[in-house]
Amino acid sequence: MTKWRVSFRRMNSDLINLLSMCRRAGRMVIGFDAAKEAAEKKKAYVILLAEDVSAKTEKEVRFFAQKSGVETVKTNCKMDDFHYGIGKRAGVIAVCDSGFAKRAAEIASASDQR
Repeated sequence: MTKWRVSFRRMNSDLINLLSMCRRAGRMVIGFDAAKEAAEKKKAYVILLAEDVSAKTEKEVRFFAQKSGVETVKTNCKMDDFHYGIGKRAGVIAVCDSGFAKRAAEIASASDQR
């Protein structure tokens, strides 16, 4: 396996592992409507988007997140990767803990730079 594939797989597994812990801690909201509600109530710190989420959904999420002052990050993970890690197939995930949110944004942005 090539070096870039190994690092890409490791980055995704780091994010999936973090999201798995976040879900078990109860500090995650899954789905578009739930993420929107969490952002409006100022409970969400970051909203993560799957790589294969539709353009319309991405546009709407970025709109309400910007309106609420919540950071939005598009990850390199697909919806199936989220399903593997957290047990639900979703394209929009809101993280409702500052520590988890900070680390998730760091991992996602580091995988974008590679």
